[in-house]
Amino acid sequence: MHSRRKLVSAIALALALNGVVAHADPLKANVIHWWTSGGESAAIRQFADAYNKAGGLWVDNAVAGADQARATAINRIVGGDPPTAAQFNTSKQFHDLIDQGMLNNVDTVAAKENWNAIFPQSILDSIKVNGHFYAAPVDIHMQDWFFYSKAAFKKAGIAGEPQTFDELFTDLDKLKAAGLIPLALGGQAWQEKITFDAVFADVGGTDLYLKVYRDHDQNAVNSAAFKNVLTTFKRLHNYVDAGSPGRNWNDATALVISGKAGMQVMGDWAKGEFSAANQVAGKDFGCFPGFGPHSPYMVAGDVFVFPKTDNANAIKAQNLLATVMTSPEAQVAFSSKKGSIPIRPDVDTSSLDICAKEGIAIMKDKSRQLPNPEMLISPDLQGALTDVITNFWNKNESADDAQKAFASALKG
Repeated sequence: MHSRRKLVSAIALALALNGVVAHADPLKANVIHWWTSGGESAAIRQFADAYNKAGGLWVDNAVAGADQARATAINRIVGGDPPTAAQFNTSKQFHDLIDQGMLNNVDTVAAKENWNAIFPQSILDSIKVNGHFYAAPVDIHMQDWFFYSKAAFKKAGIAGEPQTFDELFTDLDKLKAAGLIPLALGGQAWQEKITFDAVFADVGGTDLYLKVYRDHDQNAVNSAAFKNVLTTFKRLHNYVDAGSPGRNWNDATALVISGKAGMQVMGDWAKGEFSAANQVAGKDFGCFPGFGPHSPYMVAGDVFVFPKTDNANAIKAQNLLATVMTSPEAQVAFSSKKGSIPIRPDVDTSSLDICAKEGIAIMKDKSRQLPNPEMLISPDLQGALTDVITNFWNKNESADDAQKAFASALKG
């Protein structure tokens, strides 16, 4: 009898221990992303640390280059070895995956966290399809901030920030005369396109921008106003250096950080590089999101999608990722490193820099929110229009010919 009792007790203890061990096993999450620069790596670690503290095990799969990372994720999904989560931009990039039934939704998280009430409409329009939430947004970026070196401006005798594009060109001339690179540009197609869109939003205005990208209005594309956008954009070519072609965006940012270049047009993720170099916004570098108090604020960002799986633990990991990444604490920690602003307005922003605070204030004015092109057009059309812009930038092509090419690409 005594032996039997000992055996029963041993079995009970083993079962209890097994239960503890099973319960203690962390939810492994294999996450594909393209955040590989210094500032980006510091930012993604905030999500990884938060996920691990919540009982998960973050398995990092960093792939250099956004296109390459997306291709890797799609290949793994199609090949039957899907990651737990994969990064895409806040756009239509992942909508084909939704249409093909290749993504899980995170509706339970969205309902519990009240995403409908918290997130901006432009973000909801991207992540919510046919009533279901297929992605967790993790940041709001504005892709056409103007960053400048305080030291370079001082050397060139520039007292304040330009208030118009005419004043911008005057300042670029001063920087050139001072022997500096006026405009640090990474000569890659996507960087040329966001520089063009910065000009488009500020010079062309919101109405023309929406007529072109949202409505595909041929009269708008063929207008004198759109030709002026193209001409203004190409004028910037006079202010880039010979080393621009093929340069990575963060290498262009490094030129501004070092004071070798005066300015850069780039998304607010560039602040992560300034932060990693121990530079302070308002002291070492300046930032402005356009010209004047009513300039449009182009909303962009990143999301993580959750590839289709029936594995119960993988689904739990996906829901935990969606919960942790959008939580107030992780949002602030991530944004402070990444340069973005939090996806939700109900967070403590006191620790964020002056650029982020300005962005948060602007986002409260819905009239200034402008969807980035990839929220309005398909990835194929975005690619075709990017080709038009990069050809115009890099070749001896007239504004008239570029205008015709843009109109033709927009027709499809």
